[in-house]
Parts: sequence; structure tokens; C-alpha cells
Amino acid sequence: MPLVLFFFFTLVLLGCPSQGHPNYKDALAKSILFFQGQRSGRLPTGQQMSWRSNSGLSDGSLARVDLTGGYYDAGDNVKFNFPMAFATTMLSWGTLEYGKRMGPQLQNSRAAIRWATDYLIKCATTTPNTLYVGVGDPTADHKCWERPEDMDTVRTVYSVSPRNPGSDVAGETAAALAAASMVFRKVDPKYSRLLLATAKKVMQFAMQYRGAYSDSLGSAVCPFYCSYSGYKDELLWGAAWLWRATNDASYLNFLQSLGANDASDIFSWDNKLAGARVLLSRRALIGNDKRVESFKQQAEDFMCRILPNSPSSSTSYTQGGLMFKLAESNLQYVTSITFLLSTYAKYMTASKHTFNCGSVRVSSTTLRNLAKQQVDYILGENPLKMSYMVGFGANFPKRIHHRGASIPSKASHPEAIGCDSGFQSFFYTSNPNPNILTGAIVGGPNQNDGFPDERTDYSHSEPATYINAAIVGPLAYLAGSYSS
Repeated sequence: MPLVLFFFFTLVLLGCPSQGHPNYKDALAKSILFFQGQRSGRLPTGQQMSWRSNSGLSDGSLARVDLTGGYYDAGDNVKFNFPMAFATTMLSWGTLEYGKRMGPQLQNSRAAIRWATDYLIKCATTTPNTLYVGVGDPTADHKCWERPEDMDTVRTVYSVSPRNPGSDVAGETAAALAAASMVFRKVDPKYSRLLLATAKKVMQFAMQYRGAYSDSLGSAVCPFYCSYSGYKDELLWGAAWLWRATNDASYLNFLQSLGANDASDIFSWDNKLAGARVLLSRRALIGNDKRVESFKQQAEDFMCRILPNSPSSSTSYTQGGLMFKLAESNLQYVTSITFLLSTYAKYMTASKHTFNCGSVRVSSTTLRNLAKQQVDYILGENPLKMSYMVGFGANFPKRIHHRGASIPSKASHPEAIGCDSGFQSFFYTSNPNPNILTGAIVGGPNQNDGFPDERTDYSHSEPATYINAAIVGPLAYLAGSYSS
């Protein structure tokens, strides 16, 4: 590690304060507002992202079912349930852990969760022995550059079943519904009961009919959202959430029998091992439950693989201090891992717990300082002084890879813009996007802290629901801890 970077991390891990802080409350509000820009279906009267209009109103009709609603995953017009459900789980987890710090944003966070869960309930309950897992042919969609309001590509419906299983997407859907059931438990008990009952059925389906949805659906989900890590991690994750939501020990017995013991230094829509271990550690740390002690050990092994000064660290950092996992959409890993750092720190604080990475002692402050530093980098404290959240700060990405944001709205350009028509005028142009997708966090800078802000560079300039969903919790923590 270069001396300058080592000194920088020493400051971070010692907790030396920076001069002032980003406006975390503003960032929190915008991180949740972003989800309005990703909405599919008939938009409600309270829609604040006014350049968006109704879209996908016939979704599901090719299978003679109603699958309207939900979210487009990123800069395209496809509804992929696997990452959508993960985003829903993360939004719910953040709301459960940090809802008391959200202030007026708590209601908005619940609304963002409900927009997804209303859709996921339809996917899980409309047809017996069938879980619908996506709408829209991704190959056809990606050949077009058009607004969701104009889309004329085939809205193919994809599903898994006992004959064509998908334990991964089912396990994640069950996790999302179970986590959301706790969010609504006090404010809407009837809805909460529906969410939990549906989660149990979907989890049973995931456990009973084993198989990867990538194998069942092939090019409909690969290479876009292939289940590269297999489905064992989603079974662990789903069972962990059902156990937390129900306290039914059968889920604990199931997850202990899985043997999902692979080491992990990543957390994402694809690989849930680290998330499940941190979630289960809550019982070990706060509840002193020895039955999940092994998951606590695995969670701490994960932290030791992330911390920059740990002898077992397997995580790279840029010269500017950003965690760097993979070249494509790196900020998705940063936000997800930052959530785990913040949340494990919360559990450590509640139980007055510390642990060691070799000879390095790790406290809750160690984890929180690294989490804060990652959030601050995203919000503009980086070599380029670039905020990677659209609409936050003075300098942010202006040419994000996002169909709706890059093409004039229906209000300003009522005529339809067809599949091919958008490329020359709106995709390849160097002009800034006409619409601001407020709160969107893009894929982020490269390993040299560089960011070209080019629409064609989807690896760095495309936002996604799961990037944002994971940062809501850490932003809520910071908003409640620091005055702007």
C-alpha cells in the first residue's frame, strides 16, 4: 500500500474528523426519491419526478395476468425481479435498522418499498405453482433507446415453476417480502400479514424445488442477471429473513443444514452470504444466541477481508480511498458493503463487542469510520470533487446511461420516439441529459478515481436500484449522527 494511502486510512480508522460533512439529510431524501424515476406502471398523484409518465400498463398480458408496477432495474426498461427483490430487501433492512433516524423520509422509504412489494405479491400469488420473475425481453429492449412511456418492444413474461425451478430468485423474493412485512408490522398490520404469508409460500417453493433460475431461463436473464454464485446463498438469506420475521426455529434448522460456508469478500444482488451472516449475527451479538455463533465468526472474517489495514484484507482501494471490487458498476459493491459495515457496527455497539483481525483490534468505530469515508467519497469528497449522486452537490454526472433521463419527457416532446430514433439524437450526443434523475448513484469511477461522464460508458455511468437501496441505511445513520 502506498505511504500516502496508508496515512489516509490511518486517519480514517483513527476517526480524525474532516472539515464539515456532506448534507446527509439531503442525500438521504434524494436517494429515496430516485426510486420514483424507476417506477413502472400507472404513476400515483403524488409523483414528484414529474418528467416520468405511465408505462408498462399491459405488462403481464402476454401471459394473461396483471404484472404492472414494480421498478425498471437500471437504465433500461426491463423488470428483472432478482435484482429488484434484492433492492427491496435492502431498502427494508435499512428502514428496520435506521427508520428512527429517517425523520420525514421514513414515509417515503415505506412508499418505495411498497411500490416493489405490491408487484412482487402479484408475481407470487397470481398463478398457482408459478413465480413470475421478470417482464420484458432484455435482448430486444437493449437494442432500443426509447423512453419507457414509448416502449414497443415485446413484453415477454418470465416465470419459474416446479419443473423449471429458481431457488435463487425465489429465495430473494421471500427475503424481500419477509423483511418488508416487519417494516409494515405496526403501521399496516393487514398488509404485513399478507407479505409474511406470501414470503412463507415463496420460501417453501425455493426450498422444495431446487435449481438456479439461470439454468431454467437462460438468455432471458443471462448475462444480465445470471445467478453466478448459485442459489445456496439465497436459501441462506431467505431463511435468515424468515427466521427473523417469524422466530420459527425450523428456518434456523434449515439454514444450519445448508453448509453455506464459503468465505466471502463481496456482497451484491448475486452473492448474499455476507449479508446473511451479518443479519444472523444480530442474534449472536444482541441476543447472545450461541446457535448462530459460527455466522458471527464468518461475518467478522468478512470484515477482516474488507478493512484496509487487516492482515487478511483482500480488498483493493483507489488512491483516493474508494473501495474497489470490480470494474463494472463498482459502487454497487461499495454501497452494499458499506451497509454491512454500518450495521455490524450497530450490533457491536449494542453489545459492547470488539474483535481482532490478526493483531489488529476492530471496534464499532473502526467500521463506522470506513463506512462514512465511503459514503463521503460517493457524495463528493474524492480527487475529482465529483458527487456520484445525480442532483447532489454542484458537480455530478450529467450524461448518465438511462433511457428515460436522456430523452425529452412526454410533456416537452409528446410525439413518440421509436426504438432506433433515440440513438443518434439522445444516446450518442455529448449534450447533458434533459431530465435529472435526482438521487441516482451511478456505477462510479474507475480504479484510478477517473470518471469520463459518458452516456455510452454504462459500466461507470449507469444507475441501478440496488446501488441506491443499499446506501439508504448508512445515509439515515449519518443524517441522524451529524448536523449538516
